[in-house]
Amino acid sequence: MKVAVTGATGVLGRAAVASAVGAGHEVRGLARTAGEAQRLEAWGATPVCADVVDRDSLVAAFDGCDAVCSLAPEAPVGAGVARGRAWRDHDRVRARAAVAVADAARAAGVRRLVQESTSLLYADHGEEWVTEQSLLDITAATEPATVAEAHAQGFGAACRGGERSAVILRFGQVLGDDLASLCMVRSARRGRPVGFGRPEGWAHVVHTDDLGGAVLAALRAPAGIYNVGAQPVRRAEIAAAVGAAIERPAPELHGPLRTRLAGSRAESWGRSLRVSSDEVEVRTGWSPMRPVLGADWFEVPCTGPSALVR
Repeated sequence: MKVAVTGATGVLGRAAVASAVGAGHEVRGLARTAGEAQRLEAWGATPVCADVVDRDSLVAAFDGCDAVCSLAPEAPVGAGVARGRAWRDHDRVRARAAVAVADAARAAGVRRLVQESTSLLYADHGEEWVTEQSLLDITAATEPATVAEAHAQGFGAACRGGERSAVILRFGQVLGDDLASLCMVRSARRGRPVGFGRPEGWAHVVHTDDLGGAVLAALRAPAGIYNVGAQPVRRAEIAAAVGAAIERPAPELHGPLRTRLAGSRAESWGRSLRVSSDEVEVRTGWSPMRPVLGADWFEVPCTGPSALVR
């Protein structure tokens, strides 16, 4: 299968590229710089120069492809999380890219669109299990993901005869070999909180080792929406795992007041989401290699961001 990947050098993208190349697919990765092109070549993919928000360049990049994986650009981490402008820029690109990618894939004759999304779209469900049919609660922070899902669904629904189809993957909070997890470890070492929400609240998490396999499974999955993650955990368990990784007591979480002051994005991060990923396992056979959160999830380089492959 010929597969094009946007966001190919991000955390999700590089995992998808590695899994697709490993499975024998012919992979094209969108590259913005010479450095990104070199990385993609080293990973076994063919770099293509295209602007993820420019339809015409995307049509050329997708020409002849069987599938397109529309994956998000890198999100702000560390100090960038607190900067509203950084998130506004990220959200604007994410929403515009989703529109351009779906339109270009349609024009290029692509048959399958895989769209990443997030389980943060779900409303706070307390102790209740969350499935793909559960109630959503969309805010300004999660609207870009909603836009992406809508255009992916439109890509599949706009064609009669089942010639085109879309799969939407609602990933949990990504932990593991990524900068966000590294920042959590650094915060814990400095005695700072490592997240939002009530300690007893549930969190939907997924290890970086499991991202690529889920995208690979989506290339042949029945069309639809799937939750993707490990077993849900209490937020206190995430803090405890971070603490255990650095051999210190569990760090704190930001309290309710700080969460409210931080706005809608922190509110969505702090929701209690006991998300089930049973549907994707039943319908595709995918299951996480890292099904249970542990301190080993945070064994990431601690000498600086440059130690991570970007």
